[in-house]
Amino acid sequence: MSEQINAAKTYINPVHNQPCPDPFILKYLNEYWCYCTGIREDGRVFGIFHSRDLVEWREVGSAMERWNGEATCYWAPEVTYENGRFYLYYSVGNEETMQIRVATAEHPAGPFIDAGKTLTTEPFAIDPHVFLDDDGSRYLFYATDFLEHTHIGTGTVCDRMLDWFTLEGKPHPVTRALYDWQVYDPQRVEKGGVRWHTVEGPFVLKRKGKYYEMFSGGNWKNQTYGVSYALTEAIATSEEWKQTADGETVLPILRTLPDKVLGPGHNSVIRGTDNLELYCIYHRWSVDSSDRVLSIDRLDWAGERMLILGPSTDAQAAPNPPAFADYFDRQSDNELDEGWQCTGGNWSVKDGAAIQLSNEGTAAARPLIEDRRFIVEVSLRSIDNQGKAFGIKLMSGEQEVLFFKLLPQENRAAIAWGLPGESDNRWIEQEFALPPDFKMDAYHLLRVEADEALVKIRLDHTTVKWYETLNMPPQNINLWTDSAAAAFTGFALTRGWQDLFAEQYTNLQQLGWQTKANEDGWMIKDQQLWYQNRHTLDSIITKSVLPNSYEMVVNVKLCSEAVAGSGYGFLPALNTSGVNVLFTVEKTEKGWAMMYDEPAMTHVFPLPETFDPFNYQQFRFRKQQNLLTLQHESQILGSVETPQATTHIGLYAYKVVAAFDMVRVTALEE
Repeated sequence: MSEQINAAKTYINPVHNQPCPDPFILKYLNEYWCYCTGIREDGRVFGIFHSRDLVEWREVGSAMERWNGEATCYWAPEVTYENGRFYLYYSVGNEETMQIRVATAEHPAGPFIDAGKTLTTEPFAIDPHVFLDDDGSRYLFYATDFLEHTHIGTGTVCDRMLDWFTLEGKPHPVTRALYDWQVYDPQRVEKGGVRWHTVEGPFVLKRKGKYYEMFSGGNWKNQTYGVSYALTEAIATSEEWKQTADGETVLPILRTLPDKVLGPGHNSVIRGTDNLELYCIYHRWSVDSSDRVLSIDRLDWAGERMLILGPSTDAQAAPNPPAFADYFDRQSDNELDEGWQCTGGNWSVKDGAAIQLSNEGTAAARPLIEDRRFIVEVSLRSIDNQGKAFGIKLMSGEQEVLFFKLLPQENRAAIAWGLPGESDNRWIEQEFALPPDFKMDAYHLLRVEADEALVKIRLDHTTVKWYETLNMPPQNINLWTDSAAAAFTGFALTRGWQDLFAEQYTNLQQLGWQTKANEDGWMIKDQQLWYQNRHTLDSIITKSVLPNSYEMVVNVKLCSEAVAGSGYGFLPALNTSGVNVLFTVEKTEKGWAMMYDEPAMTHVFPLPETFDPFNYQQFRFRKQQNLLTLQHESQILGSVETPQATTHIGLYAYKVVAAFDMVRVTALEE
């Protein structure tokens, strides 16, 4: 059966109470696999846990046999997938001497077999992290010792990967210790009594052309241990990346909360179940301080500032679910169930996939859900490496508007779409060369984002990258084959959209934003949405929304001084009846606050004393039926009642220059 996850579900950290130090999570076929440090009870190494929602976990075993019987330390496994194979990078040794190796498997649960390759040459190398850049380049980040640095201790480096088993051999420093919060031991005996610092556990993300390395600093046994980040605009720079936390004026973004959370750190990051939000995965000490246990919290950005909504200690909304998900895990082979409408071909369910076996004619399977704004992820493969084409097609009603095709016999991909403003028979097709070793019979991840007529497609993150405005907005997506047998699995459809204003758009209408007639001042520049008309009356920009329950997240800052009554705001629940809810951010006698005027009273929601409107801030609005919950980053501000029927969301500005860095709207289950 297709799966609908309860959006009202909550979680409390830790989400799993079994030992799980140095957790890394891989998302594969819309499921989560967690790997952790250590030798397990069965004598093998690296525990493996499995989940479909990031909250409920079960242990499935251990990853591999010990590579070396004399090695006592097996640390920080990280698994990446490509082209039908899984690669597990790990550090191994006796703690004083450590090296990084790699093992391979054909399934995320293993068994992994050591590949017989040592990647590093340093006496001490730990915490490997593989980063794949947008141009397809791969890099290995890891931690090693710097004995002649101003702050002696462990820091992180980056080396280019020539292949999965070989480094270029030119590691350069990325982040080394600079501050006292990164002290591991003020007199470390094993290192000759020196003041020893530690920066370790690298994990790299990219946003709007900038690279962010998250890292853990300090001693994992102490309260000072935590997570911060450094950033750069060029991954190959010879300069160290710029760190953001000095431990005094700016604190790590994940840190100990006295008497509540001890030693959160060594994190990885993964997309949540809605394939939009990101989650920071980390360990923290259990209540009795006996083990490091698994925790999760939302991760986001406000401008260039990375933030984690944690470490949380009370009930949090569970990861937003997709509107429709299918794992095709029926107990017996049968036809696709009531969640799908099939036309043509020979469709059935087998071995956790929807398979179409006919090599004659076209076939399609469409989930019974429609929207003009959605994100779909699905994994697909050829069954026999024969046939003409397979992939997906987008439709508007009964009209085909786009095909994404994998062509097994030609080892290429193609996207065909109707030309804007042209008749139905005017199409254009763009071809994409695939790597020579591309395996059509291995699962590949396809991501499709539709925001009205704007469509973005990615295959395997970098193999295909494409976006275009179509001649009409698609309303549904079909699994599709043309004279080919293929398998599809891990299907998830989220109703929602996210605007980062980072593509090469200058026309707001392309993104679906609308202003009233004769209003100006709204524009896209420098990867932001700006309002720059300080001399007119208030102005609103709107975008059509989703069902009655959804989450809206906005990043915003002031770029000019605000006079009395001026500022920016939000309309998170607009409707056509004229009953609208406007929240403004204004400076009051007691400090900055969010304001909401009702006919009988004014609601005032104070913002933190540290609130700085001239730096990007994040606001969240969670609408469930007619109840709207307001949140500034990790702080719940309150809730108000709103009209249940909603047609649009809006942004507001009045006599200021304001910039919006991101707007995201995700449907919630009713």
